[in-house]
Amino acid sequence: MVFITAEIGINHNGDIDIAKKLIDVASNAGCDAVKFQKRTVEKVYSKDILDSPRDSPWGKTTREQKMGLEFDFDEYKTIDDYCKTKKIDWYASSWDLDSQDFLKKFNLKYNKVASAMLTNIPLLKKIAEEKKHSFVSTGMSTMEQIQNAVKIFHENNCPFELQHSNSSYPMKPEEANLKCIQTLKNKFDCSVGYSGHESMGYLICVSAVLLGATSIERHITLDRSMYGSDQAASLEPQGLERLVRDIRTIDKIIGDGEKRIWPSEIPVMKKLRNLD
Repeated sequence: MVFITAEIGINHNGDIDIAKKLIDVASNAGCDAVKFQKRTVEKVYSKDILDSPRDSPWGKTTREQKMGLEFDFDEYKTIDDYCKTKKIDWYASSWDLDSQDFLKKFNLKYNKVASAMLTNIPLLKKIAEEKKHSFVSTGMSTMEQIQNAVKIFHENNCPFELQHSNSSYPMKPEEANLKCIQTLKNKFDCSVGYSGHESMGYLICVSAVLLGATSIERHITLDRSMYGSDQAASLEPQGLERLVRDIRTIDKIIGDGEKRIWPSEIPVMKKLRNLD
């Protein structure tokens, strides 16, 4: 069955109540997990970037904006407890070593490598050493870079699956290039999913499943008009419900590829082929 992750990311806008509502949306839709993003702001961004002007609900600098989007331990503990009550898993993509250590404080089943971190070798090694099932996004990456990442997971006997992705927000439909799902499967002999950032509903995600994607990750939001750079490339609640419904239907109808005569066909066969 296709594993479906609702990517909350930073669409909670630093508000734990919004995060809970988004968890509700994912749980009610039937998703397998929700995902967040964890950064140690001072480690991920340079001082020049953090000091640069940027208007946001939290202030006038990029530092204030980035800090406003981060949750602390108590807030993630609230998320952890709330997901347990909703019977849905959660995990997060870490953007630095300290953030990965932070996530280890929680008993999470999964890890995630964001496309931006695919070439961060120390982080990949730290994640692979945990030997948790890891989703590895491949946006803005070459086959050589993907090969280097795959090698690290193999060397550490860490279960993983790649996720085909395009790192533009929102992605142009003509740049989806979903045939890469099979290309990655053939090249690396592993499961391959799809992480989507498109703004045109959920057709591309459904098409990815038809082309063999084993996991789908899709950004979600309460309202695409909310503040935030990822909101426009996200699905609202009704869109997520339809996406999960259609993927679960595909799981049923795609079959196993083995040609057989179904019991429901036997009466028709007897009638039309004049069999006793």
